Amino acid sequence: MALTASTMLSLGTAAPDFCLPDTEGAKVALSDFDGNRVLLVMFICNHCPYVKHVRHELARLGRDYASRGVGMVAINANDAAAYPEDSPEKMRAEKASAGYPFPYLYDETQEVAKAYGAACTPDFFVFDGDRRLAYRGQLDDARPGNGEPVTGHDLRAALDALLAGQPVAETQRPSMGCNIKWKPGNAPVYA
Repeated sequence: MALTASTMLSLGTAAPDFCLPDTEGAKVALSDFDGNRVLLVMFICNHCPYVKHVRHELARLGRDYASRGVGMVAINANDAAAYPEDSPEKMRAEKASAGYPFPYLYDETQEVAKAYGAACTPDFFVFDGDRRLAYRGQLDDARPGNGEPVTGHDLRAALDALLAGQPVAETQRPSMGCNIKWKPGNAPVYA
């Protein structure tokens, strides 16, 4: 497992647009979440041990926050040719197995991942009602093998603050996980 940290995109950044297919082939766009007070965009995949470690908490987040006005979407940008476990067909099975109640999209060109500055799986981006970045960072302190419970504490605190009309804590720790599996010659250079 190669441990990679989030790029920590600048707070206040506008949510980059996207329109990607979900696990059933339907297109899902950023504008589909216009009615949501808060938007959580997650970059995940099927095979990463860091995502596997938190997949049930991600499903719980979806169930806990959907009725509270939080839109959620997961995006897989991994090169499926090199990592067949992350293919759209396997994504469909993973969505069902994990119980994800949110759309799980495939970023075949990897352009959306680049636009968000996504670097690892999982990588989390929370946008306020104006679609400005209010939180980017870790789910919580849990990592495979470190003995910390998977609670979603950090991400839940950010969502709760925004829903309450409060500022998100300024101290935000980067997410850590497997690097996004870029196609040959496609890896971005993040400053």
